Amino acid sequence: MKKLLGIALFVLTLAGCGNDGREQLFVYNWGEYMDPEAIRLFEDEFGVRVVYDTFDSNETMYQVLRAGTTQYDVVFPSDYKIERMISEGMLLPLDFDKLPNATHISENLLGLGFDPQNRYSVPYFWGTVGIVYDTKVVSGPVDSWSILWDEAYGGQIYMYDSQRDSLMVALKLLGYSLNTTDMDELAAARDLLIKQSPLVIAYVTDHVIMSMIAGNAALAVVYSGDAAFIMSENPNMNFAIPKEGTNLWVDAMVIPKGANNPDLAHAFINFMHRADIAEMNTRHVMYSTPNVLALEAVKGEVWADNFAYNPPREVLDGIPMEMFRDPGAYLEIYDRIWSEVLIGAR
Repeated sequence: MKKLLGIALFVLTLAGCGNDGREQLFVYNWGEYMDPEAIRLFEDEFGVRVVYDTFDSNETMYQVLRAGTTQYDVVFPSDYKIERMISEGMLLPLDFDKLPNATHISENLLGLGFDPQNRYSVPYFWGTVGIVYDTKVVSGPVDSWSILWDEAYGGQIYMYDSQRDSLMVALKLLGYSLNTTDMDELAAARDLLIKQSPLVIAYVTDHVIMSMIAGNAALAVVYSGDAAFIMSENPNMNFAIPKEGTNLWVDAMVIPKGANNPDLAHAFINFMHRADIAEMNTRHVMYSTPNVLALEAVKGEVWADNFAYNPPREVLDGIPMEMFRDPGAYLEIYDRIWSEVLIGAR
């Protein structure tokens, strides 16, 4: 969901075999969200070729699948988009007899609202959204979203160019659900973000990662996995989950209906949760793995023992957590509200 460094590539070939005669598997994932060595190992072990394309948002991914230009075999959507794809009949039910490594997934990440019976998806990475901050610049505790409205840090704050994530910040600060459909609550969140806008350097996506590593700002709203990477590269940076609550998200592997090779797709999903491969991927991406064997393997390493990568369960239990749900027809309203924020911020 979160390392938005890739560019979507569209492969129009629908045949089951490539020019070299090998069977092909079409995979569609977020950019920079898998160790290339894991793909090579899968190709070697199964004697196949993986056609690996990337997307930069759930919305891009969804529109590509709806268009049917390329029929992918394995896709990596986020929770709320999986919920929508299930409701629209876009996904195949999974055969868990073919996924023995799914038993390695933490029970805390199963049975969630977007796929309550775990019929259609297998968690890949998970995380939260919080504030990464420069401890050399920021004084006092960072325990509330309200610090992003502190004029002492004017011109030193990054926000996400994302309607769901940035609206979430304002909604939680106001005490509202991040899934609200109440127009008064959404208007209040919009007005709060417009009020904040003079303090914001920019509304960004992946650019925030290198900028915070370079120490170009005091505070930034980031995904926890990006925070773990930032902190590994700049020891002055720290991460906080505000007390008002935040988004708990899961990105998962699914098989679209009409996939050319569902059997090989199951093999790929199962391979990604083999302990050594799951460990390889979490080391490469630095996002939190749901695989308990991989998590145990990286325990004790500095990058994996920080609050962003592996927050203690008692801490998570003490902070209100919500998952994004499919907004349905309200998506247009969220888009309009966010457009009004960006217009008001000019």
